[in-house]
Amino acid sequence: MDARTEPFIPPHPAPRTEIPSMFEVIRTVLRNPLELWGVPSYTKPHILTRFLNERTLIVNDPGLIRHVLVDNAKNYRMATIRQLILRPILREGLLTAEGEVWKRSRKAMAPVFTPRHIDGFAASMLATCETFCQRYGGDDDVHEISQDMTELTFEILAETLFSGEIAGQTESFADDVNQLLNTMGRVDPLDLIKAPSWVPRLIRLRGLGVLEKFRRLVRDTADQRRGKMLREAESVPEDFLTLLLRAEGPDGLSPQEIEDNIITFIGAGHETTARALGWALFCLANAPAERRIVEAEIDLILGSKSVPHPKEWLALLPRTRAVFEEAMRLYPPAPSINRAAVEEDRYGDVIIPKDITVLIMPWTLHRHRALWDEPNAFIPSRFWPENRDAIDRFQYLPFGAGPRICIGATFALQEAVIALAVLLHRFRFDMAEGANDPWPVQKLTTQPEGGIHMVVTRR
Repeated sequence: MDARTEPFIPPHPAPRTEIPSMFEVIRTVLRNPLELWGVPSYTKPHILTRFLNERTLIVNDPGLIRHVLVDNAKNYRMATIRQLILRPILREGLLTAEGEVWKRSRKAMAPVFTPRHIDGFAASMLATCETFCQRYGGDDDVHEISQDMTELTFEILAETLFSGEIAGQTESFADDVNQLLNTMGRVDPLDLIKAPSWVPRLIRLRGLGVLEKFRRLVRDTADQRRGKMLREAESVPEDFLTLLLRAEGPDGLSPQEIEDNIITFIGAGHETTARALGWALFCLANAPAERRIVEAEIDLILGSKSVPHPKEWLALLPRTRAVFEEAMRLYPPAPSINRAAVEEDRYGDVIIPKDITVLIMPWTLHRHRALWDEPNAFIPSRFWPENRDAIDRFQYLPFGAGPRICIGATFALQEAVIALAVLLHRFRFDMAEGANDPWPVQKLTTQPEGGIHMVVTRR
């Protein structure tokens, strides 16, 4: 980046300087939890607080984070409020399952996310991105990029993990995802008081129709593949769906658990990558010097006489990867990680009482003033290979850490680099005239309220 150029500061809520009233806390949590956090959350290693008579330990110290998520992970279960929000959508999917169900699901899915399989997805990712580019004619039309990225990542997911065999119509997929997250993915007042899950949540009632639509699509997709496995066993693709179905049985996954895990990957696995891609394109549009660096790197690789196989792009495009990683730092796809202590624990001088909620927030962790220089600025060079050693493993958690680290992390990074390379090699993305900057809002993922309206022109 040109030393004379000031880094871009993308939109973010200012830390609170005063303690809010209980009414304001509840109102903010229901509207946008990202706006709740005060200066201590961005400056202190940990904070012991109380919310609705529940003790909460907010953790930003990388060593303590490692202790909770890795070193003594067996002492920390999923927090109740997290499960109250996620389980109605994902049920026994990998993100919400615990105990033996989680172990069975993780074991069943592990083979599809090995390096060999992920390398094998690269060509399909590239072909899908190239086809997707046909919607951009270079005619200066305004596009809503966050929705476009939702559709692109769904198409990649469908082609790679499901070999293009998704049953039914999916044209309204992006709208359906938005409706699902705006209803089922929101905190309900009854969640805050930990009302039993069987008590209806009024906020989520509006999302039941689209959730059933997703589940119907999943059931039809699974049944379609089951039939193919019986009739045409030799031509069945060795993908995510097949591996899940082969794990079905008395000692493996139940049909319901298989459905829940497919929902998890269709509804949540692609959503995180989609949001981060949208934020990355937004940040680059407002940081011309950074965009020139990335365009030069991409043009060198994709413009060569012999373009390397796309499975090599993740290694060959480190500055492009750094843009995506910096976007995930500023706008973490999963902005909070919630745990609860099974038994009393201790880390140094920190006593962690039994049953206390432990809140690890990538949103504040990634902007913590003691851990990052210019924490609110878009500076991709933090993640250039020569600078990565300065970043502690547990101060940057876009995919979590420990036994429950995102199983698809490498898949997502490869997908993102290939998508950015194809898009930025062919087109330039600029904010549309008069468009408002998107505002980050937490609805399971960090979403751009109002969308990202951009003009796409051919380079």
